[in-house]
Amino acid sequence: MSKIERIFDHSRDVDIEKKDASGSQTSVVEVGEVAPLSLWKRITLSGMELRGVEPVPIEERNDKHGLNIFTMWWSISLTLLAVTTGLVGTLYDGLSLQAASLTILFFTLFAAIPPAALGTLGPQTGMRQIVQARYSFGLYAVTIVALFNLATTTGWCIISTIVAGQTLSAVSGGSLSWNLGIVIIALIALVIAFLGYKVVHQYERWCWIPALVAITITVGCGGHLLKEQAATEPATAAGVLTFGCVVTSFTLTWALMASDFSVYTHASVSKTRVFLSIYGGLVLPGVPLMILGAAIGGAILSNPDLSTAFDSGSTGGAMLFLLESSNIGTFGKFIAVILAFTLLGNLAGTIYSISIQFQCLLPFFTRVPRWIFSILISAIIIAAAIPISKSLATALENFLALIAYWGAVYVAVVSMEHLVFRKSAAAYDPAIWNNGAKLPMGLAAVGAIAVPFALIVPCMAVTWYTGPIARRTGDIGFEVGGVLAVVVYVPLRWAEKRWIGR
Repeated sequence: MSKIERIFDHSRDVDIEKKDASGSQTSVVEVGEVAPLSLWKRITLSGMELRGVEPVPIEERNDKHGLNIFTMWWSISLTLLAVTTGLVGTLYDGLSLQAASLTILFFTLFAAIPPAALGTLGPQTGMRQIVQARYSFGLYAVTIVALFNLATTTGWCIISTIVAGQTLSAVSGGSLSWNLGIVIIALIALVIAFLGYKVVHQYERWCWIPALVAITITVGCGGHLLKEQAATEPATAAGVLTFGCVVTSFTLTWALMASDFSVYTHASVSKTRVFLSIYGGLVLPGVPLMILGAAIGGAILSNPDLSTAFDSGSTGGAMLFLLESSNIGTFGKFIAVILAFTLLGNLAGTIYSISIQFQCLLPFFTRVPRWIFSILISAIIIAAAIPISKSLATALENFLALIAYWGAVYVAVVSMEHLVFRKSAAAYDPAIWNNGAKLPMGLAAVGAIAVPFALIVPCMAVTWYTGPIARRTGDIGFEVGGVLAVVVYVPLRWAEKRWIGR
């Protein structure tokens, strides 16, 4: 047996989430016939998660409070990524601050419902989000879900890494290149995600504190510059819907991984508490920060100096300019560095989830340890972020709209499977999670994602294409896609169950 095979074999025999009789958290290492490498053993004993995509048994779901769920989503949302998303409305879509703010508020209140609802199934089933999707798409068709999910989540990681890297470069005055800043942030996020669920939650439990302090100081120092907003035309339905699609993409797409961060939460924690923890963690920081971004976007158009700072350092450059406007010296640079590192909260959690999704890309990938995919995806993020950073604005506009379409269709399919056909968590038999003969065929689910895209295309509005319907209405692709997926999936799934029996 080779060294790498020994590591793979050992990773299946280790469980870090058990407690001893006294209730204290311990790392239990059960060694098979092959002893692990000493370095590897030290890593596993330090609290690294070696469980992959497999469902977590009820006896190993030890978190009976659920507080970690709220701090996880609060920290994920309390980053510069929300600010970057918000400035799209005023800077690129031509909305006033008032119109952009109302769009952010109402679309976020709606878009946070699906991830919060789907996230309640994590403690109830012990299954990751991508595994739950197998109960709609089946063992093999879920590859389609994994591919779209990987594209979506990796895209978010690329944007986060670019924004953080550009912020570090702006702080250094250009002596630290964007490329090096991107590499630094990606590698630090990799370390956190590599260690797994427990370490990710421990980091997210506290990282929001310096993030909140840094953002508050930034607004206090530069808030006076945001009063001067550029003049705009009256808001149109098309403009609001187009920006609403962007806002929705920021929040709704967390439904692709919502349960990944609650599978070790005990099933006795109420579903209401889990729902409110996720919903509040997304909405409470997300709405104010996106509105802050909208204010910055409007000010950029009316302040040439702020515009120059944004052009040279993106969102981070603009935030640094706000800090330096109050002449606080090097302390402002220190705060800007903290702002850059706020994105680690988002990156670490997302990379962790991606490593889980990779294991469902192909059935035999479940035998490859999660941490291997953490390393792989970090390399992909770095390789993609460096060239994309040269045209972030265009990439941001195109990407944010496109991922909302997929998120809406996915949510519609898995929601209908649960609400109409399974009705409770008990209907998700964990014994068949990897059994293609007992899982659904997935024909209905595939049809329900294929048909809507035929109508989404004429309803979409991105930089490089505006469909004939979108020219009159604005971007309504995600609304149309979600509704049509529901209409198609329910009868097809009924027929699939009737004729195939599963």
